[in-house]
Amino acid sequence: MRLKDRAAIITGSGGDLGRGMALRLAEEGACVMVNDKNLKKGQETANLILTRGGKALIHGADITKSVEVKEMVDRVLKEWGQIDILVNNAGDIRDALLQNMTDEDWDFVVDLSLKGSFICARAVVPHMVERRYGKIVNISSLAYRGNIGQTNYVSAKAGVVGLTQALGLELARHNINVNCVAPGLIDTPKAATLDSKTRERLIQKTPLKRMGEIVDIANAVLFLVSDESKYIARQVIHVSGGMEGF
Repeated sequence: MRLKDRAAIITGSGGDLGRGMALRLAEEGACVMVNDKNLKKGQETANLILTRGGKALIHGADITKSVEVKEMVDRVLKEWGQIDILVNNAGDIRDALLQNMTDEDWDFVVDLSLKGSFICARAVVPHMVERRYGKIVNISSLAYRGNIGQTNYVSAKAGVVGLTQALGLELARHNINVNCVAPGLIDTPKAATLDSKTRERLIQKTPLKRMGEIVDIANAVLFLVSDESKYIARQVIHVSGGMEGF
């Protein structure tokens, strides 16, 4: 119970990676605010936590909108009285080669991953500063190093790394640890849509010669939000089996 009585917000936790994080943190005692615009998926995550004896709330805030994020934060404070952990996980892809990428493709991906992370951090930090305690983990991707057909996604995830560096420096004096996790090739339903040739190529580029599991990401996040990592700040942890780029 490393997170007993800690209150956590996890964005995009109706999705596969986010759900894994939510369940793992709840197992360790955290009260989890499940955030996802897809309320059905979010409710499924919350129900899994509740049926396992954990504590969870569900909120469908659009994290690109400050007003909706504030409502979510206010709800957490009303219910649990504190916010200890923020995991900025929400993100999505709209892949295309540069000449085919629309303004809407760019805005959707960058706003969700980068702007959303900024808005959520800005909303929770005053409460963390007041209590002189906080853990923020931003979820990037190994794609931040570059990938063909993902100009928007790569830019967003590289921005998340920069956000981590900036916030980690700014907030350290308030005893707030800000770090980043960059997953590599992880065995999710989305990864299952890769054609077999691409899938095998990526596995061969991974020194461990296999895909990672969702729990591998969840365990890295758990470590970074626990007090076991209290002297770690501004780091980008590659959970990638040794792979350094797609």
